[in-house]
Amino acid sequence: MYPGDSERWRIYELDAVRGFALCGILVVNIWQLTDMRVTRAPGVLDPQRHVLSVVFEGRFFPIFSFLFGLSFALFLDSAARRTARPRLVLVRRLVALGVLGLVHHQFQPGEALLPYAIVGLVILLPAAWLPRWVVLAAGLAGTVGVAFALGGGFGLVPGLFLLGLATARFGIADTLDDRGWQITLLFAIAVPAAIVAGMWEYRTPYLNLLASPAPAIAGLLGALAYLTGVLLLLRTEAGEIAAELLVPLGRLALTNYVTATALILALAPLIGLRDSTRYGMVLALAAAIIVVQAVFSYAWLTWFRYGPFEWVWRCVTWWQLVPNRRSKGERRYLASAKNAKSRRR
Repeated sequence: MYPGDSERWRIYELDAVRGFALCGILVVNIWQLTDMRVTRAPGVLDPQRHVLSVVFEGRFFPIFSFLFGLSFALFLDSAARRTARPRLVLVRRLVALGVLGLVHHQFQPGEALLPYAIVGLVILLPAAWLPRWVVLAAGLAGTVGVAFALGGGFGLVPGLFLLGLATARFGIADTLDDRGWQITLLFAIAVPAAIVAGMWEYRTPYLNLLASPAPAIAGLLGALAYLTGVLLLLRTEAGEIAAELLVPLGRLALTNYVTATALILALAPLIGLRDSTRYGMVLALAAAIIVVQAVFSYAWLTWFRYGPFEWVWRCVTWWQLVPNRRSKGERRYLASAKNAKSRRR
């Protein structure tokens, strides 16, 4: 963990994983926003889309949802140390997110912010009073059970939120440094399971996909493999380099998620994605947007504590103007910390 901007410690692994998930979600959002063709012939998936679906679709959304539930718990604990009415603060926070999501929905139907806010109010707030074992059991039932019974999509959100909440309540997020062998074990189990489930999904005929649990099960196992894989990568020297890209993206996740929609809508017509099967260009556009957002996020956090949307959201949450600009002392501290890290490499 590293010193955060709210005079508290942030868990940088969670920021990095959030940034990683944001990159994967971007690829799926591009083809959804541009109404790209799924099939080349009736009932036959486009081969590139088929592969990309197994690699990206349903794999990153669960990570993002899980982290939302986890962050909810961490924020609730933080708010409880600052105010006698932490749940009122959280209600205001979720309502503000819902309003932003309602606006965002006009440009990206099917976006996540509005349903996240609704599920947060209806499920997470009441669940915060429950024993952690009850939350864990409900979370498992709401993910694995729903995946087998109803398939994937937003139906998985309540369960994933609860799993994130349970993870925080069991203190796992605060003790990641001591859980290397547990993460390794999960990764070793998740990877072959995800490969087998991915083959199941790949071989399921297109016309049967909506009625099959294969995409949901494969997505959840793929998400677990990605999540644990990134956590292990962050423990290596290569992971420290990757974190330089992913952490700023994750710190500005709300800003990057919303502005990515604007960038997609502006750039996609220029490269002719709408009603096409140019899925190679999807990856190129996603990479370009990620580079732009990574540079912007890194530069922004040099001068400010919170991203533009994150700052507004925080002000509404606490119902006061929150200082955002970094002092010279903070900038010098960050610069010295980065130099020290570079020398260690």
